[in-house]
Amino acid sequence: MTVFEAKDTRSYNQEDIQQILQIAITRQAYQGEFSHSQLLEIAAELEISPECLQAAEQEWLAQQGESKKRQAFNTYRRHKLRQHFGKYAIVNSFLVALDLISAHHFSWSPYILLVWGLGLGLNAWNTFQTQGENYERAFYQWYRRHQLRQSINSVFNRFLKPWQP
Repeated sequence: MTVFEAKDTRSYNQEDIQQILQIAITRQAYQGEFSHSQLLEIAAELEISPECLQAAEQEWLAQQGESKKRQAFNTYRRHKLRQHFGKYAIVNSFLVALDLISAHHFSWSPYILLVWGLGLGLNAWNTFQTQGENYERAFYQWYRRHQLRQSINSVFNRFLKPWQP
């Protein structure tokens, strides 16, 4: 009996198998990317039906698309936060300067700084929260607006296409 056969009595649960195969595939991936035919071969060796593999691939593609949409949404939210912070800095710098020039000390500008800063802080908190019901609601609102803009742009472009040189 060989050493490999002696160790054959071990058993693994599904999560263990997934982790072991993930590590093995990651190590194999350092040698290059896998082709679709190699993916089919691996699935066949694991006795995964082509239909199941195709369904898994479709699900994976959908997850990748969803992930890209969420990345775009997060980028949009960070951009809006930077704009909000820029407005805060410019307006409050002017107000502090005006307060110092008119009263020669801080009299009313700290109140505006604090109230607006509180709003900016809450906005920043919401921007970096990427889970929860509020995030999901904001994402789907953004996504619907994004789709509506794309639809309007495509209709507008079709309308203008005959007049373009």
